[in-house]
This record gives sequence, C-alpha cells and structure tokens, in this order.
Amino acid sequence: MTTHKTMRDKQAHSGVLRVVRALRHRNFRLFFGGQLISLSGTWMQQIAIGWLVYRLTASPFLLGLVAFSGQIPTFFMAPVAGVMADRWNRHRVLVVTQTLSMFQAAVLAVLVLTGAVQVWHIVILSVFIGTVNAFDIPMRQAFFIEMIEDREDLGNAIALNSSIVNSARFIGPVIGGVIIAAGGEGACFLLNALSYLAVIAALLGMKISRKEKAPSGRHVIEELKDGFFYAFGFAPIRSLLLLTGLISFTGAPYGVLMPVFARDILHGGPHTLGFLMASAGIGALIGTVYLAWRRGVAGLGMIIVLAVLILGAGLIVFSVSRQPWLSFFLIMFVGMGMMVCLASSNTILQTVVDDSKRGRVMSFYTMAFMGMAPFGSLVAGYAASRIGGPMTLVIGGIFCIIGSGIFARRLAGLP
Repeated sequence: MTTHKTMRDKQAHSGVLRVVRALRHRNFRLFFGGQLISLSGTWMQQIAIGWLVYRLTASPFLLGLVAFSGQIPTFFMAPVAGVMADRWNRHRVLVVTQTLSMFQAAVLAVLVLTGAVQVWHIVILSVFIGTVNAFDIPMRQAFFIEMIEDREDLGNAIALNSSIVNSARFIGPVIGGVIIAAGGEGACFLLNALSYLAVIAALLGMKISRKEKAPSGRHVIEELKDGFFYAFGFAPIRSLLLLTGLISFTGAPYGVLMPVFARDILHGGPHTLGFLMASAGIGALIGTVYLAWRRGVAGLGMIIVLAVLILGAGLIVFSVSRQPWLSFFLIMFVGMGMMVCLASSNTILQTVVDDSKRGRVMSFYTMAFMGMAPFGSLVAGYAASRIGGPMTLVIGGIFCIIGSGIFARRLAGLP
C-alpha cells in the first residue's frame, strides 16, 4: 500500500516538474516573475480604458476606435521591427520598450486623476503604446531562444508564458473592477505604471551572453522581403499565419465589446466586466496549463483545429446568454479556444523557423495576431452600434468555425 502511494506521489511530482520544467533556467524564472506582476497591471489598465471610454461616451463605436488606435501601429510597424529583432540586441530593446510603456501608463494616470482626460487623449496615448508594442512583441517572442539554453524546453517556456498572460488576465480584471468601483480608473493606470518596475528589474537582473550581431550590409526592405518569402513560401507557416489573422479579425474583438455586454446585456457594472474578463482568463489559463503539460509538438495541428472550433461555438452560445453566471461560464470556453490556438501556433512557429529569420517570422505572427485585431475591433464596434453586440459575436463565431474547417484540410506538413 505504502509502495503504491509512494509511486503515485512520485508520478504526481514528476508531472508537476514537467509542467514547469522551463523554470529551471534562471533568466526565464526572472522573466516569469516580472511578467506576472507587470501583466496583471496591464490587464487592469485594459479593463479601465474600456470602462472609461464607455463611461465618457456610451459609444460602442468609440470603444472599437480606441482599440483600433492601440493596435493599428503593429500592422504597419511589426514587419520592420522583426528585421530589427534579427539585427539589434533584443535584451536592451526590451528594457527601453518596457520603460516607455511605464511612461504611457503614468501619463494616463495623471490625466484621469486630475480630471483632465478626454477621449482624444486616450486615442493618442493608445497610438503611442501601440507603436511601442509593435517593437516590444516581436523582440519578446524572439528573445525566448536567448533565455532558454535547452531547445527542448522552448515549447514549455512558451506555454508557461501564455499561462502567466492568462493568470494576469484573471487577476488583473478582478482587481481592476474592484478598484474602478472604489477609486476610479486613474488608480488602475497608476498601479499599472508601478507594475512595470518588476519586469524592468527582472530584465536588468538577467545574465545574457552578449552576442553582438554583425551588420548585414543589406537594406531593411531587402531583408524584409527575404523574411516574407521565407514565411509565406513555406505552407505550414503560411497556414498558421493566415488562421491567426482570421481569428484575430473575427474572434479576438469580443474583448472590445465586453463593456457593452456587462452594462447593457447583463445589466451590471465594472464588477461584472471584471468577472467576464477574468472568466475568459481562467479558460485561457486552463488551456495553457494543458499545453505546458504536453511533451513536444506532435498533434498540435489538430489541437489548433479543435481550439478554433471551441472559440467559434463559444462566441455564438455566449452571445445568446442573458444570465451573468451562465455568461461567466461560457466565456471561459472563448478564452480557452483563443489562447490554445495562439499558443500552439506560436510553439509550432518557434520550433520550425530558422534562427536567422526568427525575428521576422515572429513579427509576421505579431502582425497576424495584433495587427489584424485593430481592423476587427473597428468593424466590431461599428457592427455592434448597428446590429448589436450579440449578433456581432455570432457572425464572428461563424467565421471562426469556417476558418477551422479550411485549416483542417491543410494540416499536411504540420506537426
């Protein structure tokens, strides 16, 4: 009896270690801790911006416009940032981008706490942070390979990174909803600015071997073309990028419309919005823990198909719910489907891409994920103002299901 219990305990311990195996790398441990704190602040700011804009304007279209302003720079600048990620010292650039993000949050806090904030301020500051993110995200994606000495742990590190994104996605909105109700949106922005100190300290504490990149002597446009033909000339990468762009355009904008559902559909307040966003984060966290537990990339192609199906069906069913408790439950499946698809796609891309073109390929992934989102947000905001939020999500869900079917027919060549 004791022997069987001991064996079960060892197996359980082994399973836990398998889920967190990338944490044995010191640099990644620092990154993990800093990001968990900083991203919680980021999600607090995201929920606060949505609530602030909707409180000031009561306009779904302006919700979409603000989201568009914060994401559109990525569409135009991420490819160039990808070339720079293959040229520049990624570690140094990340310190700069995180410092600039802290500055943006601090300015927002001052404007709101002094009562001077207007919608045009939010639009301009959203464009600013979008420009910073256009460089930060490809750099961060390409930086993974420098934090993980053992390439076999790369997929686990990506899944664990997704898990902290979604842990923060759970923690941030819940705290943010309470803080907005108690002290207003300005307090959320101030706390977010302070949270960046954690990730900046983590980056400065890393020990990165300095590998200065020799100048290529080639024009940026020429290197960008090489990266484009490499990515879109290889069918598996092309299929993943196109699917990511589709769900970013049709599925991801659900987050922009959550203030509409919280206030007008479910007749709640900032607490309701916080719980909706947190529930989506719980679903996404469940999905990323599952991915962290898996070994290798075998079978991820079919998992992506199922994840997008869950995302599309979840959007459709959530849109017809009028009970808060049911909506909290259903939105979990939306968050799960979205994050499993994105994390799985990221893992496959990081596994198959050539190191010399990693920054450029990950910039195209960023462009597909973040760059298509502003167009989806703008269209979703306009559609919601015309046909309502529920019908807008139904249409988005249908497109996700169609995309899943097309992708399933092109699985050949994917792990």
